[in-house]
Amino acid sequence: MASIGSTQRTGDRSPVRGAALIVGAVFLLVGILGFIPGVTTNYDTLQFAGHHSEAKLLGLFQVSILHNLVHLAFGAAGLLAARAIRTSQLYLIVGGAVYLVLWLYGLAIDEHSGANFVPLNTGDNWLHFVLGVGMIGLGVLLGRRPAGRAAGI
Repeated sequence: MASIGSTQRTGDRSPVRGAALIVGAVFLLVGILGFIPGVTTNYDTLQFAGHHSEAKLLGLFQVSILHNLVHLAFGAAGLLAARAIRTSQLYLIVGGAVYLVLWLYGLAIDEHSGANFVPLNTGDNWLHFVLGVGMIGLGVLLGRRPAGRAAGI
């Protein structure tokens, strides 16, 4: 069995690797959905970057081409990180910290200013908070468990 911090890959079914895989897959899906008209409302206003993009994923989360590309890259990083325990844990914790910084950034800027280059809206901001806390929680809690053991078993 692999210990915490191990890079063992073969035959290892650690919870933290599974979490990184799922988070990465969800980010890939979100990145793809951001380019699909209908799933993304006001698709005709989708811009490369900036607050002028009125396109909204699921009608709630303001997106741009840059925003979608970041989701795709973050998803691919999660899939790659899921190959080992340590990289899975780092992906979740560091990625969660990035999302908390993005949450704070979104709260600090005016949504209609040039500083809102991602773009972000209230829905994005609070989703980033939940993602940040959730990812850090998964990385810390699941990273402490020995490989092959699930909660309550």
